[in-house]
Amino acid sequence: MYALVVVGVGPAGARTARRFAEAGHDVLALERGEVGRPLACSGHVSTDLWAFLDDGARDALLQNEVRGARFHVDGPESADEGERFYRNEPISNVIDRVALDRRLANLARDAGADVREAHTVTKVEEHTDCVDLTVSTPSGERAVSTRLIAGCDGPTSRVRRALSLPEPDELLHGVLGFDDTPDTGDYVDVHLTPPRFFAWRIPRGEAGAEYGLAAPPGADVSARFEALVDAHDADVTRRCSGTIPIGPPARTTGDRGFLVGDAAAMTKPFTGGGILYGMTAADVAAETVAPRDPSTLAEYESAWRPLASASVLTAQSRPARWPARPLGRGGRPHGPPDDILLAGAPAPAPALSVSRRRSAPVPTARSQRRTGAWCALRGPTPPLS
Repeated sequence: MYALVVVGVGPAGARTARRFAEAGHDVLALERGEVGRPLACSGHVSTDLWAFLDDGARDALLQNEVRGARFHVDGPESADEGERFYRNEPISNVIDRVALDRRLANLARDAGADVREAHTVTKVEEHTDCVDLTVSTPSGERAVSTRLIAGCDGPTSRVRRALSLPEPDELLHGVLGFDDTPDTGDYVDVHLTPPRFFAWRIPRGEAGAEYGLAAPPGADVSARFEALVDAHDADVTRRCSGTIPIGPPARTTGDRGFLVGDAAAMTKPFTGGGILYGMTAADVAAETVAPRDPSTLAEYESAWRPLASASVLTAQSRPARWPARPLGRGGRPHGPPDDILLAGAPAPAPALSVSRRRSAPVPTARSQRRTGAWCALRGPTPPLS
């Protein structure tokens, strides 16, 4: 019997597998397809990403550095000069997103986790003493038993449904497109139609440019995306789409299972980014959850919630260690995307106000005796994805 089975090997799943394996647990991590494919997430991330990776990762993954932002408030069809905000130093990075996932999975393997691709979980049964899984593999069906299960399997999580956990507050429809024409610019474009729609252009250096948008289902996403691409005169040759969960459910733990990352809607309610939030929550899980003692899941449930504070700090007032965006249940957009905040931009409209209040994380008695998870909370936390 495994100590932990991780379902889904994106950033949150790979980090969960790695941290539990490093703690000496027998970990199996299952990815239904190929790690990193299909791409369904932006490659625009905080510079704090590198704290979660190994030496050499920056040289291998970095595509461009961003120093500013230009935002437009007239919807996706507007590509005029807009309002531009700029800093002399890099405020965020653009990376090879597929290569990131693969590198994180390899770090989990290096830590001792058994990471399997092309393994699809088709059934999950939670019992009082274990969790039984049915897994479809290239060589046939396989039965797996584990003490605990971690659902890191995305916005439409099978694990979440199997554990009868609540759904996220909202699911947005996201679309990405890529123009392979080199774009070495150092600022991003953000199109805002407050409070329910945003779109972006991200320069990826020699790799080209990324275009994307997010909107509620039924908002004619395809037409809006074409308007964005046309406004920038882009030659988009590749497209992909996905679901962005907004608003974590009231409960993310069952009797023998827990959710991490998009499965728990650990995303920022305006931009939908959540790579570093999910990985930080994975650190919290590894620090608070003992596979032989399922009662410790309650500690994880309360320990990751400080990441979901409904407060927002401006770049000028917040310490670097504090989360830049809220994750709170039922949260709605509080401000412009974080790269704009870091560039020093004001909110573009009254609907996009910014609060300076914050709530400090309060460690549990057990977590005070440990260091790793709370070091993660006190250390680098992401203003972007």
